[in-house]
Amino acid sequence: YVVGQVSGSLGAAAAPAAPLAGLFRAAAPPVLVAVPAVSERKRKRAEEGNKVSEDQSLSVIQEPPVKAKKIRKKERSEAEKKLSERENALEQADEEEDQKLFQNKVKQKKKASQAITESVVNSATGATAKRRKRKRVADKAGDRTVFVGNLPVSCTDQVLRSLFKKYGQIKSIRFRSLIPAEDTVSKKVAAIKHKLHPNAKSINAYVVFKEECDAQKALKENGTEIASGFHIRVDTASKTSLHDNKRSVFLGNLPYDICDDAVRGHFHVCGDIVGVRVVRDSRTGLGKGFGYVLFENTDAVHLALKLNKSVLMGREIRVQRVMDKKKAQKSPDQSCAPKDRNDKKKKEMSFSSDSFVGEKATPLKKSTKPKRLKTTPRNKAGKNK
Repeated sequence: YVVGQVSGSLGAAAAPAAPLAGLFRAAAPPVLVAVPAVSERKRKRAEEGNKVSEDQSLSVIQEPPVKAKKIRKKERSEAEKKLSERENALEQADEEEDQKLFQNKVKQKKKASQAITESVVNSATGATAKRRKRKRVADKAGDRTVFVGNLPVSCTDQVLRSLFKKYGQIKSIRFRSLIPAEDTVSKKVAAIKHKLHPNAKSINAYVVFKEECDAQKALKENGTEIASGFHIRVDTASKTSLHDNKRSVFLGNLPYDICDDAVRGHFHVCGDIVGVRVVRDSRTGLGKGFGYVLFENTDAVHLALKLNKSVLMGREIRVQRVMDKKKAQKSPDQSCAPKDRNDKKKKEMSFSSDSFVGEKATPLKKSTKPKRLKTTPRNKAGKNK
């Protein structure tokens, strides 16, 4: 159509004569051009060639991006490998840490158990070591300490210092065996206030010297009369000074209110006395009824044994030798066993010989012939069947 026809056709005058649809009608019919006929095979070949060319062109065009993708894949795979290796390494490190933690816990438990056992053993060994140290210290202190017995109740610290200061420097003096007048009062308060039991007539004391040689020199004061009727007994406080049983005598059935000097005066005839010990109650101060006398010589022991059942303060005292406890325990077991057996045999012999009355019967001789087996007759055997 020609430009301007549409605008003209829209007018009022041209509307009935030339409708709008007439503008789009073809002015001339289409011209058909003859095309030479092509065989189907050739057409197919041409189409295939076109397809191959198109594919080649596409492959040429698309090859570079494919290679880039492969390279990227390779690069990614290497990165992924590194990441995977790192992750595996981290996992292995975590596992190793867990194993180490577990092993450390096991080791800690073992150490704790070992520490407990060691603590128990060390506590036991430590207690024994402490005891040994205490014993050593006590022994060392005991070598420097002097026991003074049979002191009068009125004895003071100054009296003892004046008596023993000539032998060496004195570190301390301790009074013991104090019996208070009342149970509610302690021994320390009773010693300070001098409120002692009326039955208490003597006390004991410990004198500690600075050096051991001074303590050995102080033993010379043994047996000295410190007051009227009080001969003191001086001895080392250590356990090394053992009581000589061969020169000692055991006394029994003594009066409860007896004093050491009364025993000393009773046995002074036998010989020189080293010391007298009357065992007393720690609460009341009264004697328990027995004691010991130590002489200088063994000959005095024989004379003292003759005073057995002698009267001392209205009582018949018992005088015996002092026996070792170990020997006393061994001797009855060894000596009594064969005697008991012999006594039993003697009793059996005396019973069989003296107490039997009548005639003895001759025992029957056993026959040595073999016994015959009993056989049953045939008739009885048949009936039994």
